[in-house]
Amino acid sequence: MSVKGVRQPPSGPRAEVKRQAIVRAARALFLRDGFSVGMDTIAAEAGVSKVTVYNHFGSKEALFIAVITDALDEPLAGESSAALEGLAAAEDLRTALVDAARTWVRAVRTNDEVAALRNLVAAEVHRFPELGRAWRHRGTESHHPAVAGALQALAEQGRLEISDLEVAIIQFYGLLVFPHMVFSSYGTDIDEDLTDRLISGGVAMFLHHYSPAGA
Repeated sequence: MSVKGVRQPPSGPRAEVKRQAIVRAARALFLRDGFSVGMDTIAAEAGVSKVTVYNHFGSKEALFIAVITDALDEPLAGESSAALEGLAAAEDLRTALVDAARTWVRAVRTNDEVAALRNLVAAEVHRFPELGRAWRHRGTESHHPAVAGALQALAEQGRLEISDLEVAIIQFYGLLVFPHMVFSSYGTDIDEDLTDRLISGGVAMFLHHYSPAGA
């Protein structure tokens, strides 16, 4: 128990292994059965007791939020993250940004599970106002560390002039990724040619706004 009497979730390497097992199991079952899936079923799939699930998350709503917040950052893992981290060392920033954006957008477009989870959130969000509160509490920079880190590094180098990093991150998403999220939520997608034009145009608009004067 904490000094305020609030139960803290288990910690340590073994607890983290169990947490990840629970999140993986819950993700698969939420995708298959929706939010109606029982906590007993999730615990059995994860190979833990229901008490363990509640010790880690407290409620099914909190577990649902954990599944969603973990999954929505997936397109920025691996190759996409490496591409963004490499921007600070790129000689040709425009070309590097376009290449990084292509990697990132491809990950967004091809991750069907994440798209399905976004649609599940849209279907359930009226039941979970705390999902929006949790999202805001994390903050744009902490929720998108790969993007925040890349833009911050470029600003520190003087290659971009960014006075409001939070706004810049959202604009970066808005130009490059959000169109695909919107289209996928309606059961359609943007073709390759338009995707490439959106990326090239989006990077050009972003750099036009944030490049130092005279650059």
